[in-house]
Amino acid sequence: MLSGKLKAGGSNKSKGSKQSTHETEESQDDTVSQLLGVTIAAISVTRDLVPIDLVKAILGTVANILTIAQSVIRNKSDFLAIVKKCETIRKVLERATENATEADLQGSLGDALAELNISVNRMNSEAASKAQGFFHRLFSATIDGDQIIKWNNDIDRVLALFNLEVTTGMAIDVKIMKKLFLESNGNAASIYPQKYCSIEPPSRPAMLYGRDDIVAELTNLIVNDQHIALIGPGGMGKSSLAKAILNEPLVMEKFASRRFFVTYDGLGPSTITFETFMTRFGRALGIEIAGSDPVRQMSTFLRPASALIVLDNAETFEEANTPSALGDIPQALAEMANIPGVILVLTSRSRRNAPNVQWITKDVPPLDLSSAQAVFYRIYQHASCSKAEEIKGLLKELDFHPLSINILANAAQQNGWSPTTLLKRWSDQHSKVLDGGKGKLQSLSDTMQLSLSSPSVQNLGQDGRRVLAIIAFLPQGFNENLASDLLPSLQQVDTICDVLCTQSLVYRQDNFLKVLAPIRHYVRDSLQAPDSTCLQEIRAFYYRTIGSCSKERDQHADIIISDHLNIEHVVAFNLACIPDDTEETCAACWQILERLEWHLPRPTTLTLAISNIVETSSTWILKAHCLFTLAHLYNTLSHLVEASQAFQAAEALYLTAGNPERMGNCLITRADMLRAQGRFIQSQNLLEGLQHSDSWKSLSETTKARSWFFLDMARMYTFTVSVGELFVKSEEKNTVWNLHSRIWHWRAKSHHGGDSVQVHNHLEDLFLQCTSTGDLAGRRAALEGLADIAFYEGRLSDAMDHLQTLVEMLMGQDSERVLWHTVRKAVIASKQGNHDLARELFQEGSEPFQFFALRSTRTYLHRSYSLACIELTAGECDRAETYFTATIEACDMQGNLTFKAFSTRSLGEIAFARCNVAIATQRFEETWSLCAEMGVPLQRLYSCFPFCALPDKFEGWMLFLEGRSPFAYAM
Repeated sequence: MLSGKLKAGGSNKSKGSKQSTHETEESQDDTVSQLLGVTIAAISVTRDLVPIDLVKAILGTVANILTIAQSVIRNKSDFLAIVKKCETIRKVLERATENATEADLQGSLGDALAELNISVNRMNSEAASKAQGFFHRLFSATIDGDQIIKWNNDIDRVLALFNLEVTTGMAIDVKIMKKLFLESNGNAASIYPQKYCSIEPPSRPAMLYGRDDIVAELTNLIVNDQHIALIGPGGMGKSSLAKAILNEPLVMEKFASRRFFVTYDGLGPSTITFETFMTRFGRALGIEIAGSDPVRQMSTFLRPASALIVLDNAETFEEANTPSALGDIPQALAEMANIPGVILVLTSRSRRNAPNVQWITKDVPPLDLSSAQAVFYRIYQHASCSKAEEIKGLLKELDFHPLSINILANAAQQNGWSPTTLLKRWSDQHSKVLDGGKGKLQSLSDTMQLSLSSPSVQNLGQDGRRVLAIIAFLPQGFNENLASDLLPSLQQVDTICDVLCTQSLVYRQDNFLKVLAPIRHYVRDSLQAPDSTCLQEIRAFYYRTIGSCSKERDQHADIIISDHLNIEHVVAFNLACIPDDTEETCAACWQILERLEWHLPRPTTLTLAISNIVETSSTWILKAHCLFTLAHLYNTLSHLVEASQAFQAAEALYLTAGNPERMGNCLITRADMLRAQGRFIQSQNLLEGLQHSDSWKSLSETTKARSWFFLDMARMYTFTVSVGELFVKSEEKNTVWNLHSRIWHWRAKSHHGGDSVQVHNHLEDLFLQCTSTGDLAGRRAALEGLADIAFYEGRLSDAMDHLQTLVEMLMGQDSERVLWHTVRKAVIASKQGNHDLARELFQEGSEPFQFFALRSTRTYLHRSYSLACIELTAGECDRAETYFTATIEACDMQGNLTFKAFSTRSLGEIAFARCNVAIATQRFEETWSLCAEMGVPLQRLYSCFPFCALPDKFEGWMLFLEGRSPFAYAM
């Protein structure tokens, strides 16, 4: 009897301390509270399923009674018998009304239901009256034992009405009824967990840096009832993120004690079954599942209130291949995800997340630099790190991978390594340093093996590892758009790439499959080397692409632009590792450098590989070709020191190989580089030396003409020979330089003060000749000369027209020169007094061609100096001073004397305008020295650069040169 049990329970209280008794009662109340929740959920489910409205109402009332008991009543443990009776009511009604209709309520069943309805409504009223006013008083009510015994007896009386005779027409088996009554008198219900033990979720990780934003984002999604899948390779910090989220205030407020962390770590995909999946699930929730329907039991447990469940290391069951796991686990997850208030969070290396669940997939990113440093130095507590920048570089080399940083820092701290020792260990051993112990949290190789042992990866066989090795080998990763071209022998390459990405061994970025740096190091250090067949196929495709590429932008150029680093890496690898292929690879080397100059001018990674080519009689010319194109690339980038060194190295090799023609061309180009820097004397000396060398007689007439042409270009600026002699020798050779020499002969006369009408007429004739022959370079040179003459003579509108013609002519042909001439148009507008138009033209000319301005220092110097002149002419001296100073700094970096002299003189004019004679004198003296170094006469500083000359109103320089006041004593 219930009364006996209640008395027995009370008699035991004298056996122990008050505290122990109180704790026991609290524990019993917690158990009953949990049972109440399960029963309420089960009744709610049955209510939705039964077909008769009266039964729905009865079940609703029963659920309300239990809800009051759960929410308000203090002595919950006394309600255990009532809870079981209510569960019996649910089962009886479920069976009694199976396939029933409203018409079936006319007989005994209807009478029994009516009596039950009266009984439960009376109980509901009495329970509600006991709890009335609770929320105003803020403490719970208590229902005495006699009242509970009365309700219990009343339920027994009503249930007796549901006997075999009454329900014969409804096919209720007497054995079933007997079983239900037995359960109502003390046996546990089969749908309940047999035991419940509250499990605390894991605490927030102690070291969690740089994750505040993503934690906040994920928390917001979770409290708004979104299911989350956290995806990433091993060691990215997915589990730590999940633990942090479990301890966020908003999450704790919403889910309270129903925050669960289920880990499947330590299980293998090949052995996990549905039973092991559910058992671990249940234990993490604090329950032991009994019976043959674990999903129903789990669902019943979860329904009463909101719950957050983290399924950690989900790849274990997502990759499971046992029959029960394949079909039942995804279905079970889908059912639980559909329970209102239940939120699932997965952490997984795999993207094969359970279907029929609306996951929001979040790829866990690496740390940022500051967070990576914070983690590293929290562990590696070296007193004074003198290698801070090198350590920063090391962390970048690890791609800020959290696990790798943690392992590396612990290895350094535990072994007492100095920063220098740490850097050396990494340089010597790479990924081996990241094997600090056993287990995936202490060893990169262990966490990698977990991914590689995935059934999906194993099913790929050796081809999967081959593709992974290739992706790790290529610095940019593997271009998916070219997959079948790069690896034609692997017909399933697309499928392999998908699997590797699904398992988070690689990731997709801008059409490339890439690997994180730690994974790349592990693959290179510990797995097989790239397959030779795969390497040959990649080399063959890239080499064909290089050979087919022209100056036109086509599909071959697009591949070079997209895969440029990969191509360079393949070339460098072949130069170093395949000596039998030197000739073909050297050809590919100089060709890719040339194609880069055409389509993607940038510093190259091939410099070291070229310098390491062993010099033998069979490689002299090959290496020289590579150096020659390397020098041209550097020259295009205005890396003039590097370009000069490469040209000199090529000259020596060509001379050693007995090829003076190519040696001469290298030297001439190097001399013209000096001229472009304003180093006219050095350029002149270099070319005169060539003409007096033993190699001169072996040069072709074309090369000799080219030498004379660039020699006279240098002499034109120094005024060291009569203008009538300039460009005559190169014209006499009757080569391709003939017409250009004549154009520059007349342009030189213009710069040296010759008859402008005569010069104008000759240049117009030469322009027409070039037009008829289709010589674009000649037309350009002639038009530039005509623009110079118009500018000299003050015919600014004519000069503007010539420049506009140049812009239209060169548009789409030579974008960099378009920029130069548009900037010159701005200079003309400035001189015309239209300063706003000048600035507008300057901006118009600069914006579309930022690429050229950035890659070419000469272009930058031209733009910077011209803008300074525009502002100076507009009277904005402060702005002009800033631009002139920036130009000088850039000149110092590149060794350019011309623009430095122009800018220094301009700063002198600004100082003079401010009446600061001392500073003006200093600037003019510096300009004097620069002119002497260039070899340019002081009075002729701007003679060959008309668009760079300052307006006549700036007369400080001329006063200085003439020794007039206030510079009378400065000379």
